[in-house]
Amino acid sequence: MTNKITVAASEVRLNDHVYNGTGSNSHPTFAWETVTEVRVEDGLIFLITGDINGLHGEFWFEADEQLVVIRYPAPSAGTAPANKVSAGHKH
Repeated sequence: MTNKITVAASEVRLNDHVYNGTGSNSHPTFAWETVTEVRVEDGLIFLITGDINGLHGEFWFEADEQLVVIRYPAPSAGTAPANKVSAGHKH
């Protein structure tokens, strides 16, 4: 389950997803990018999405600027991964 929430830019976390518009791809799910680095520079929040050494996006925000992110809940400690069920044909 994911949560789309509104937070101040200063509260954005690694692995949150930020909206980057439709860009060159018209499919809306491709417009959300994973935050891979969060920095504070000159009082602004600098978010980097993607590979810092390769293709990546850069976003600059005021610390109190509101933005919508998708945040996945953290897995609870001690929870074993679910067993995968084979979808093969059975007799």
